Amino acid sequence: MSKELQQKSAAELTREAADLQGTIRELRFKIATRQHGKVREMRSKKRELARLLTAIASKPKSEAKNA
Repeated sequence: MSKELQQKSAAELTREAADLQGTIRELRFKIATRQHGKVREMRSKKRELARLLTAIASKPKSEAKNA
């Protein structure tokens, strides 16, 4: 998975991170209102977001600015 993330551009990673943040937000509300029973899914989505943010941070500054 990390190799896949390293091959993507900073713009693609940023877009995926934004989508994932929206998904996490929706999950948080669904769990709070007891519409969603899989609480562990929240943990996995947060970890996935952390991996994306780490991959973005590891990109060279020049590529990140062009994104």
